[in-house]
Amino acid sequence: MSAKHVVTSLALAGALSTALATLAAAAPLTKAEADAAVAAKKEKCFGVALKGQNDCAAGPGTTCQGTSTTDFQGNAWKFVQGGTCASIDLPNGKKGSLKPV
Repeated sequence: MSAKHVVTSLALAGALSTALATLAAAAPLTKAEADAAVAAKKEKCFGVALKGQNDCAAGPGTTCQGTSTTDFQGNAWKFVQGGTCASIDLPNGKKGSLKPV
């Protein structure tokens, strides 16, 4: 087996591993995860998640958790401590929202 073939095989294996990890991270929140967040008095806050770090609802063409395509995407939410969403300062003078923006 040539060195070039070994490197190509390793690169392919790495790419496949990354793709599988991404799919696993993009899974919707389980009922247990959502229930735990509610029990911890967390609330859904739209527009505060960084790219790929949302908890769910990232809009059309996305599957859910970790699938927001831009920072502070208005239709993607993240769980935050209850009562704090509207006080989260965002770029351009915006704030977090309890509803999609």
